[in-house]
Amino acid sequence: MTDSLPPLLAHEWIAGLEKGLTVIEAFDAHHPRMTATEAGERCGMTRTAARRYLKTLAHLGYVGTDGKQYWLMPRILRLGHAYIESARLPKLVQPSLQRITSGTDEIAYLGVLDGDDTIFLARSGSPRHTSTGYWPGTRVPAQVTAAGMAILASLPETEMDAWLQGRHMPAFTSFTFPSPQKLREALVQYRRQGWSVSEQQLDLNYRGVAVPLLDRHNVVHGAISITMPINREETDHALMRVLPVMQEAARALRPLL
Repeated sequence: MTDSLPPLLAHEWIAGLEKGLTVIEAFDAHHPRMTATEAGERCGMTRTAARRYLKTLAHLGYVGTDGKQYWLMPRILRLGHAYIESARLPKLVQPSLQRITSGTDEIAYLGVLDGDDTIFLARSGSPRHTSTGYWPGTRVPAQVTAAGMAILASLPETEMDAWLQGRHMPAFTSFTFPSPQKLREALVQYRRQGWSVSEQQLDLNYRGVAVPLLDRHNVVHGAISITMPINREETDHALMRVLPVMQEAARALRPLL
């Protein structure tokens, strides 16, 4: 999916940058506001050190504060937006997402794997879909998304097994895969058939279908996916309707990746 980076020499490492980014990443849905003490605990640093980073981020406009608690400010979106604007893959895939939507009348997404999660980098949709689905930047645990499973299934087996090793499998619904072994069995099947489906893994009301984006060397770069209400049609009918369009899009993109 990504080129491996060469080892970083000690004199090239900027520890302060690493810690500042760690502080930013400490904020999430469960920790939207934190004191310096709480941020330090989450980041493995002292209160004094966390406070210095937070005050610097506040001075730069990335963090807000009332003197006690800190929270992220809209300026932080510049960091993610810069990637969306400059990255090659979303721009390359966006026209294909539009064609998938035209051919299926469903929301189409580009997702990539980032650690534990699927990140959705681009989407398309008809006007009736403007208030639903994932938006660019949304992160979802990879094992419950069709895109995440399509990517994992396309990794070299050693990389797939390394990702699964000791994996915690929280149950979002009663249909969520209960163990890494059960997930691996599904991934082997998805690798064999060349596409994945996620039904009620994250939300009881939705189905996801995904096709991996492979280059000419069979290296996976991400996945294109569709989500749809599960009660609208049977699985077989849904697959017959959307899969050919998605597979054609993936084939057309293959020589460009």
